[in-house]
Amino acid sequence: MRVIAGKYRSRRLSAPVGMQTRPTSDRLRETLFNIIASNITDSVWLDLFAGSGAVGIEALSRGARSVYFVESNSRAIRTIRDNLSSLGIDEGFEVIEREVANALRMLDSQAVVADFCFLDPPYRKMGDYEQVLGFLSQSRILKPESLVIAEHDKHFDPGDAFGSLRRQRVLKQGDAVLSFYRLS
Repeated sequence: MRVIAGKYRSRRLSAPVGMQTRPTSDRLRETLFNIIASNITDSVWLDLFAGSGAVGIEALSRGARSVYFVESNSRAIRTIRDNLSSLGIDEGFEVIEREVANALRMLDSQAVVADFCFLDPPYRKMGDYEQVLGFLSQSRILKPESLVIAEHDKHFDPGDAFGSLRRQRVLKQGDAVLSFYRLS
């Protein structure tokens, strides 16, 4: 696994040991960032269920202003911190070791507003999609231009609408799918 482009291009990233996390493939990350390339500079990101932190680190590498890495698994938290440290990234991020639902409530109460929100819950926890997308649709975290990107398995559809959050696009690549949502 590596950083695809930007300041940290081609630098290697570690993944947490074990099968509890499933890092977003380099190819899928490259496709995602090619789609949104013109809007990354100076953006604010939420990397939910962050795992290795690869998506948020890619955003920082390409010029994002800040990334909130949200992860509850302590091994994954160590991996995120190690990846940030090995790249020499010492600002522009916050690592939040909490369950995503609790972290979202905290970020909402702190009036954090995100341009991008990426979520990739463990595939066995399909209810997390509904919980997170439903919360985001009613929170102050999103503004009308914000983009929510949900990675999921091709055999699972998280749904087209959650409150005022509507799916705008679906991108399939191998066994993985990216669903793009915006407030309507």
